[in-house]
Amino acid sequence: MLNYVCNITAIVLYIVASVYLYTNVARLQQANRNWLLSFAGLAIVAHFFGLVLLVFQPGGYQLGFFIALSLITCVINIIVALSGLRLPILNLFLFLFPFSALSVAAALFGHSPLTPLHTISAGLLCHITLSVLAYALLTISALQALFLAWQDHQLRHKHTTGKVRLLPPLQTMETLLFDVIWAGQITLTVSIVSGFWFIQDMFAQSLVHKTVLSIVAWLLYSILLFGRHRQGWRGSYAIRWTLAGFCTLMLAYFGSKLVIELVLGGQTI
Repeated sequence: MLNYVCNITAIVLYIVASVYLYTNVARLQQANRNWLLSFAGLAIVAHFFGLVLLVFQPGGYQLGFFIALSLITCVINIIVALSGLRLPILNLFLFLFPFSALSVAAALFGHSPLTPLHTISAGLLCHITLSVLAYALLTISALQALFLAWQDHQLRHKHTTGKVRLLPPLQTMETLLFDVIWAGQITLTVSIVSGFWFIQDMFAQSLVHKTVLSIVAWLLYSILLFGRHRQGWRGSYAIRWTLAGFCTLMLAYFGSKLVIELVLGGQTI
């Protein structure tokens, strides 16, 4: 019963926050930062406690597809909210609030055939934590890239009034993008290494797609960061490589998890 209370409260708060934010955007006004962070904080707290009640089941740890999606969404919101105390990154909540409401609802009402894990070793917990953090950071970079693409398109077509004025300057947006990518790439590197260290066979049938695609995503981000360092890549180059890396990384985890769990009815982590 308590998990329903927490998760439904989170859904309502995310919806209220979405309405508040979109109303301000429609009026071409900057949302009040304190109000926005207050909405985000309350929703995240409810989301977190609801998530804890869903993960820790009597039969073990439940990390099915929908709960994993909700977990990563919660971590993304925490990072954005904390970063928003000092950085101009709160515009990402335009995407995150509505999607968070959907992810919480999916975790609460969606069914996964995954059998709960009875025990999680310290090594596996370390790998899962690093993976979630890497996915969260690189998802934030993808959202930042989408905003940057829209902003760049507006400015190229001389649309300097309207909603584009609500975003930080283009150079600031681009600097934030690469800062987040660096953080995500470092975390992803440690995550992949920890996987090979702590998991017995990273190329087992249930893990091979995740492993290969994660390495491909790592290579794409590495090429982007190298191109940025040596050639000064920016604009459309940065956006395309960021989104290519993100799509590959999401296929690595959620794509393989979706097929194995929900289509084939198998087990994965």
